[in-house]
Amino acid sequence: MAEGTGFLRPSGDGLELVVPRDIAAPPEDIWAWVSEPDKLEQWIGRVSGETGTGKVVELTMTAEASAEPEQVTIIDCDPPKRYQVEMLSEAGSWQLQIDVRPRGDGTRLELNQLIEQGDDIRTVGPGWEYYLDRLIAIRSGLAPAPFDDYYPGLIGYYDDLE
Repeated sequence: MAEGTGFLRPSGDGLELVVPRDIAAPPEDIWAWVSEPDKLEQWIGRVSGETGTGKVVELTMTAEASAEPEQVTIIDCDPPKRYQVEMLSEAGSWQLQIDVRPRGDGTRLELNQLIEQGDDIRTVGPGWEYYLDRLIAIRSGLAPAPFDDYYPGLIGYYDDLE
């Protein structure tokens, strides 16, 4: 069964959902998994286009059977510490940031999403929990847990955050 780890935090732009992971690996290794197209494709999706600050790429999420390509604008890329993007899809626009920093002998990875009016964290939160756990599993050579463990499994956890 999946475990909810996300929390809400005030930010300069409003409220953000933060989904953290502590990983027993150096930050440079984790940075590669969140920035290199061949590694991204293994856990979240296929990236096409040139990456870098100010660039626009397409991301097709590969763990979802009916995923359509999404336009991703790279707002800021500060290797090996931060990636900030805006994702545009038929569902709307999402502001995301991934922070990678040393923590003890490993790395603290945080995915932050700016929560806007109408965003339902009961569906958004479980999705990011799934993808981050998928990253950890695939990086470790393990099979990822099924999405059903996360959604609807974590709806109650995220309902309590609101």
